[in-house]
Amino acid sequence: MPSNKPFGPFTCDFGRRKFISSITKTVGSTIFLTAPILSFSGNLNSSKANDAWTVGQIMDLFIKAIPEGSLQNTVDTLKAGNRDIKVTGIVTTMFATLKVIKKAIDLGANFIIAHEPTFYNHQDETDWLENDEVYLYKSDLLKKHNIAVWRNHDYIHNLNPDGVKISVAKKLGWEKYYNPDGSNIAKIPSISLKNLIRHVKEKLNVSMVRYSGDLSQTCEKILVMPGAPGGRNHINAIARHKPDVLICGEIQEWETAEYVRDAQAKGQKISLIVVGHIASEEAGSEFMADWLKDNISGVKSTCIPSGNSLSFL
Repeated sequence: MPSNKPFGPFTCDFGRRKFISSITKTVGSTIFLTAPILSFSGNLNSSKANDAWTVGQIMDLFIKAIPEGSLQNTVDTLKAGNRDIKVTGIVTTMFATLKVIKKAIDLGANFIIAHEPTFYNHQDETDWLENDEVYLYKSDLLKKHNIAVWRNHDYIHNLNPDGVKISVAKKLGWEKYYNPDGSNIAKIPSISLKNLIRHVKEKLNVSMVRYSGDLSQTCEKILVMPGAPGGRNHINAIARHKPDVLICGEIQEWETAEYVRDAQAKGQKISLIVVGHIASEEAGSEFMADWLKDNISGVKSTCIPSGNSLSFL
C-alpha cells in the first residue's frame, strides 16, 4: 500500500495454534462462521502432503479464503517466477529485499510472499528500470535461482478479519480491546500519551517514533491504522471516530500531521504517533507464515523480517 527491534531482530514466533485461537476469542465465532472454511483451518489439505505444491496452487488456496474471492484490480501479482514452479520452501516478509532473497536461497526456499513492492514502486513497473544496475542485479538473482515472488497485499487485507490489523493488535497486546469490524478502534485502559508511546515502542520493537501531542494527555480511545492508507483516510477517520490518539504507519507530512496540529490548536484532544510503515505492518508477515503452516502440508514456511530500511541517529 502506497499505502523492526527497526525493526532490528523481529521475532516471528507467534505460535500459530495459540495465535489463531486468540483471534477466534477476539473476534467471536460468528465472523468465522461466515468466512470461507479454508481461512484458518488446520491440515485441511493433508492430501497434498506427498505431492509437490506449485506457486499457483498456494496462491489460489489463499485467495479462496478471501470473502470477495479473486480481485480484478490488484497489485497482488507475481513479480518474479511463474505459477508452475514447484515450491521447495516459502519465505514471508514485508519486502523481498536482496538480504531476504539471499536468506531464502540459504534456506532452499524458492517462493517469497511479500506484502509490499519488490521493484520500488506500487505497481512494480520495471520499464523505467531496464538499464538500472540495482534492478538488474536483483532480477537476475531471482531468475538464477528460479525464485517466485508474489505480492500479497490486497488479499491479506481483505481477509475477515484483516490479517495484518488483527496481527498488529495482538502484537500490541490489545486483542480484547480491538474491534476488527473495520473501525480500527481499540478502547484500552487509561494511559498517558508518554506511556502509550513507550508501550508501542516496546511491543513493535522500534527505537524511536515521531509524535504530536501533550505527553501528559490521557489516552483511552485509540485509532490504529497500520501502513499508509493516506491523509484523507486518516483525517476522515479522526473526524468520524474522535479518537484520543491516531497510531499509524507513515504519513505525508503536509496532510495528517498538519490536520492534527490544527485540531490541537482548535482545542481538540487528539495526538498522533507515527511508528513507520514497516514497523506498523511487519506482524502481517508472521500471520502469513502461520496461515501457511496450518494450510500447506509438507512445505516449510519461514517468516524473515525485512527490517527497516532507515536508521535513527
